Amino acid sequence: PAPARPVTGPRAAARDHLAFFTGSRLLKGYRGGHVVIRFALGGCANRPFFRIVAAHSKRARDGKYLEQLGCLDPLPNVHGERVAGLNLERLRYWLGCGAQLSRPAEKLLGLAGFLPLHPMTVTGAERLRQRRQRAQQVGTAPADGP
Repeated sequence: PAPARPVTGPRAAARDHLAFFTGSRLLKGYRGGHVVIRFALGGCANRPFFRIVAAHSKRARDGKYLEQLGCLDPLPNVHGERVAGLNLERLRYWLGCGAQLSRPAEKLLGLAGFLPLHPMTVTGAERLRQRRQRAQQVGTAPADGP
């Protein structure tokens, strides 16, 4: 058999350029998109559990992810607390690499004190406080009856 001719020109340059990036975990097998820090749902029926993961934006919500950065148990425990565990060092790393945050992840990191509070967190707390005040005023108002 005749030896294969070496590919030269723009095709070779493109191939060499792609070969350089194929070892990268961020770009392997993807076209477009970006890395996002988001929640991946776990648990079972009526008992949700979330993993906080760095994943490619094109992947499914519960699909493959690059790294697990923490976890969240959204249901209150015996003490009425919702438990979250975060690896802040790795979060800093992924944010430094240009990863974007999903809105729920951004709210959680704001409540944890890692980031400034999300504006909707403050707005939601204010609305809840006003609703409770109105309910308390209605509940303590004297009844107009005989």
